[in-house]
Amino acid sequence: MTERFDVVVLGGGTAGEAVAPHLARAGRKVAVVESGRVGGECPFTACMPSKAMLRSAGVRWLAARAHELGAVAEPLSLGGADRAWPRAVAVRDQVAGHLDDSGHVRGLVEAGVAVVRGRGRVAGPGVVAVGDRRLEWTDLVVATGSAAAVPPIDGLDAVEVWTSDDVWTATELPDSLVVLGGGPVGVELAQVFARFGCQVTLVEAKEQLLPGEDLALGAALARALRDDGVDVRVGLTAEAAEPSAGGARLRLAGGAEISAQRLVIATGRRPNVEGLGLDTLGLDGQLAVDDHCRVRGARHVWAAGDVTGILPFTHTANYQGRIVTANLLGGDARADYRSVPRTVYTEPEVAAVGLTPEQGIATRVATMDLGRLPRTAADHSGGGLLLIVADTMRGVAVGAAVAGPHAGELITQAALAIRAEVPLVAWTDVVQPFPTYSEAWFPPLQELTSA
Repeated sequence: MTERFDVVVLGGGTAGEAVAPHLARAGRKVAVVESGRVGGECPFTACMPSKAMLRSAGVRWLAARAHELGAVAEPLSLGGADRAWPRAVAVRDQVAGHLDDSGHVRGLVEAGVAVVRGRGRVAGPGVVAVGDRRLEWTDLVVATGSAAAVPPIDGLDAVEVWTSDDVWTATELPDSLVVLGGGPVGVELAQVFARFGCQVTLVEAKEQLLPGEDLALGAALARALRDDGVDVRVGLTAEAAEPSAGGARLRLAGGAEISAQRLVIATGRRPNVEGLGLDTLGLDGQLAVDDHCRVRGARHVWAAGDVTGILPFTHTANYQGRIVTANLLGGDARADYRSVPRTVYTEPEVAAVGLTPEQGIATRVATMDLGRLPRTAADHSGGGLLLIVADTMRGVAVGAAVAGPHAGELITQAALAIRAEVPLVAWTDVVQPFPTYSEAWFPPLQELTSA
């Protein structure tokens, strides 16, 4: 059976949902091809369930300190974590919609999108095959997302492992956990399990947590995780794994061994391009896109989301989806990634945008200790760090980072300043409300503009 569409979208995750309904409402005939859950990973196995569990773990941690904060007359008895865990899982599953994608499907159908269930494969220029169906297209949007990247560790194939997808759908609270990978996913799940009483070891091959970010951010997060009881080990690679009576045993470089009931792989993700038939379009390997989100080397082929390998966040997928949509509707939209925030939702939160101090050329860095803020004293929040990376020649910010309360919200102020190239003197003149954490922007801005 052959059907004709203006646009076929391979993948019904965040990026696909950012493209398909808008094109359909604009009068285009659109099909979305998805073999898994429509909606992708974010609502079901990633962003939403992980944030629900972080919230439960954070409230539990705060409740244990309610007496010292003056909230209750006597210290609270929280009971066993093993009894609280099932309730946290129930709340998580409610937030994740019990893995039911019917609402996402309904949203696409109501917008006029044809939802095609199955594995889509490009059969040649202008054609996607899904089983016996042939979908002809004028434009193709590849939005197939990413999958967990499993490192080549000797013996790992003989060990039962969890990926992040498994973690946020599991009901089990193991006694002990080894997490390989100190990026955003690894540190978030390490904190959740540690705060529920699990013995957690976090192993990162680089010399700091959150590799690629400023060293001070990784150090602040390492201190916080160690305070939660996490055994943080950086600068160590895993060389071999094997089953053990209690679960799994991991051998690290240098000979150290760690045993745990569960082993979690959180060492990054890889674009989902295998088996898509992209070779029939003359494409090989990772998709490279230009600033219009067109795939280089192919006509009428676009890509958005994790499959592009660019800043693999849900908000990036939404942004690229908007770029693709605008261009397919005749516009000339260009992606600008300078101000895409990078946020980790641990406690403290960590967020960054733009360049790090190490990446800047002819830049100056100014910092602020959040412990000096009146709001920090009132909240007993423990302080943190804020920094601004400034282009000294142009007098604008080109990077910023925060490790502390509400970092994910604070960073949007810097993202706007970087995207709009707001002069530092104008940003300095913004009146920040008292007492808030946003007051932390003023001292470093004042330092940068007073020289």
